[in-house]
Amino acid sequence: MPEIKEITSNEQAAVERWEQETLDPVRRQRPERKSHFETVSLEEVNRLYTPADTADIDFENDVSFPGEFPYTRGIHPTGYRGKLWTMRQFAGFGTPEETNARFKYLTQQGQTGLSVAYDLPTLMGYDADSPLSEGEVGKCGVAVSSLADMEVLFDGIPLEQVTVSQTINAPASVLLAMYLVVAENQGADWRKISGTLQNDILKEYIAQKEWIYPIRPAMKLVIDTFEFCTRHVPRYNPVSVSGYHIREAGATALQELAFTLRDGIEYVEWGVRAGLSVDEFVPRISFFFNAHNDFFEEIAKYRAARRIWARVMRERFGAKDPRSLQLRFHTQTAGVSLTVQQPLNNIVRVAIQALAGVLGGTNSLHTDAYDEALALPTDRAALIALRTQQIIAEETGVAHTVDPLGGSYFVESLTKKMEDGSLDYFARIDAMGGMVEAVGKGFPQREIQESAYQYQKAVERGAQTIVGVNKYQMDNSSSDIPTLIIDEGVRDRQVERLQQTRDRRDNGAVANSLEALKRAAQANQNTMPATIEAVRNYATLGEICDALRDVYGLYEEPAF
Repeated sequence: MPEIKEITSNEQAAVERWEQETLDPVRRQRPERKSHFETVSLEEVNRLYTPADTADIDFENDVSFPGEFPYTRGIHPTGYRGKLWTMRQFAGFGTPEETNARFKYLTQQGQTGLSVAYDLPTLMGYDADSPLSEGEVGKCGVAVSSLADMEVLFDGIPLEQVTVSQTINAPASVLLAMYLVVAENQGADWRKISGTLQNDILKEYIAQKEWIYPIRPAMKLVIDTFEFCTRHVPRYNPVSVSGYHIREAGATALQELAFTLRDGIEYVEWGVRAGLSVDEFVPRISFFFNAHNDFFEEIAKYRAARRIWARVMRERFGAKDPRSLQLRFHTQTAGVSLTVQQPLNNIVRVAIQALAGVLGGTNSLHTDAYDEALALPTDRAALIALRTQQIIAEETGVAHTVDPLGGSYFVESLTKKMEDGSLDYFARIDAMGGMVEAVGKGFPQREIQESAYQYQKAVERGAQTIVGVNKYQMDNSSSDIPTLIIDEGVRDRQVERLQQTRDRRDNGAVANSLEALKRAAQANQNTMPATIEAVRNYATLGEICDALRDVYGLYEEPAF
């Protein structure tokens, strides 16, 4: 073990002298604004951080250099001097034609990666003509019911040459199959396809609540994509373990970090049990974090994430490939922090949150549009969000040096606090038998509910300020903001294409492929080949998910 440095008596004496001679006279004359200061996560922040706060941090073992274990300072030795983060703006609304046009618009403006937002029926595994889809088609993302929709969505977009992230979870294997068949029909080589499938079903049970099947068969579908991509789509990330939605549900920064990384550990454990080698599939696991308002807390969270993951992969799983140890993550600014009141203030919030993501070493970034508390973003608002990233990259100088806040007493102390708190959560979850068991007991759900409750109380009593909401209010501040309207005609157009698809396909082949999928699921085989064959025959999303519903059943959340 490296030797831990201790705070010297001279350093301690210097702090005491400063407090007595410099601090106390000023405080007596001009008291501080509050008796104590807290982060957004309601964690107390000290007045000053000194070498005493980092005495138990060893540079070589805990901080080190960029590109070297434990990767606290980043996984690339050159940081953004070699390559900027991917500017991957999240987009999707209405029909596939409309979203396709938005993709091309953002790409023309300098966006460097695509990210697909699907509507609620798609997220829940229903077709546009399902009675359960009425009123929701195309509203919170793009409507996709079959391969025919996916073909339109990516028309003119060469999938072998662009990276695409898909935000889809419960029916993720079906949307991956559609994506791969579109690429195949374009003449692309699956082994050259790169991109990311969110596919994080654990956080659905924890936070976002968009599930279909019970947790264990749902986990099996995730592992099916791991196995399939490892063999056939080796450059593709089959999961993006998502803390973003955990944070949006009310978790603290520490809870977001701990539950997300423990979800990642759970996926690794299930993959190993399925017979996959750690160094074979773990390098393709990516992560997705929130960037909230507390600037330094967020930066510390990202730095701690890399260090924890590197150590767990080496010590718990025996990973030897450096790529297995290197946590790669996408960041999105905090949608939950956007306000309807004075929405132009959201431009400032997003810029600060995005800067925290960059200073924390994010590998790709989405910046929210200022109007997203009101509706899906307009072209103008989406462009401002993209320009925010470009200004950070090109004008501020923050990309000139690697981990510029490394060595800060405050940041290093916060990073260590995040690490220690996460390891404590790991121990508690391990004692329950793992994350699947912990979710079944409602542990992370209750922890998040309590944190959300405490934060809301802090806002209501004024201990946490939200500008324009509980301080500096104005009247009618959002009335002049133009918003994107999704008309009800979207459903009519989608249902029409769906009917045309059903009319021209070989329905006998569809029925046979759905039966083959059921047999694969019942026999505990990998479901991806049968899913792909059903997609090729233009079986719809709802039909494929219904076939699996027949085998696996539906999940009903117990009362916790």
